[in-house]
This record gives sequence, structure tokens and C-alpha cells, in this order.
Amino acid sequence: MPGGGNVLAVAKQRASDGETLAMQLSNAMVKAQKQYFGKGPLRAKSYLVDDLLFIVMRGGMTRAEETMIEFDQADKVREFRQSFENEMTERLTTMIEDITGRKVLTYQSQILFDPEIVIEMFVFDKAIDAGAPVSAEATDQDPPD
Repeated sequence: MPGGGNVLAVAKQRASDGETLAMQLSNAMVKAQKQYFGKGPLRAKSYLVDDLLFIVMRGGMTRAEETMIEFDQADKVREFRQSFENEMTERLTTMIEDITGRKVLTYQSQILFDPEIVIEMFVFDKAIDAGAPVSAEATDQDPPD
């Protein structure tokens, strides 16, 4: 399911409910991370700047990743995350394109460990609309396991 299926359907419903573009992006990324990683971030905030989208997510490492960090294996966690995100590129960029109506030219993801932050970066073919809100934060509505 290339675009993220139910994640995209929820984002479209929220758009019809008057949710801002930045909030739709934040919520969709939280749901996608949960769907594909099995655990989503505690918070996500999207920033739309010119032709760029940054989605900054806090929290959300899996129990296995946290354990690997305890074993001083941060590089292995980063390597797995990078490989996984490389495989997820089409799904995530399609989801973002469907929500924004813009073409994603390139995408990159980076994980930081202290503090625990994941940054998803997208470059569009054109700048955002001048009147659009430039940031919005979403939180995971489900308590952690």
C-alpha cells in the first residue's frame, strides 16, 4: 500500500474538518510511524519553510532500540533506522505528496539520541503558499505500552 492507506484517509478527513496543513502532516506522520514501526513518537511538530518540510518527532524509540542504546549500540540503531527509512521512502513521500499536493524531490531522515529526536526532511518542487500556517504539533493519543 504505497501511500499509507488508512493514514492518508484520516489526513483527508481531518482536512475536511478544517485542520491546518501542518497539523495534518504532524498527525499523519505520527500515525505512519505507529503503523510501520509499531510505536509512534510522543510528539511531532511540522515546520513548512519555503520549499522545505521538517517533521521533528520526540520519543518513540522501540523497546529493542532502547535496549540496544543501553548496550552502547547507537550506531546499529541508526543503521537500522536509516535502512528502514530508505525502504519507506516511497510510502512516506507519497503520503506527504497526497496531503500537500506538492511533488517531493528528495527525502532524508535522521535520528538523534540525546535528546531522543527524529527529523524527517522533505524538499518540494515549489514553496508553500504564503498564507499557510508554518508549524503545528501533534501528540500520540494512545498511552505508551
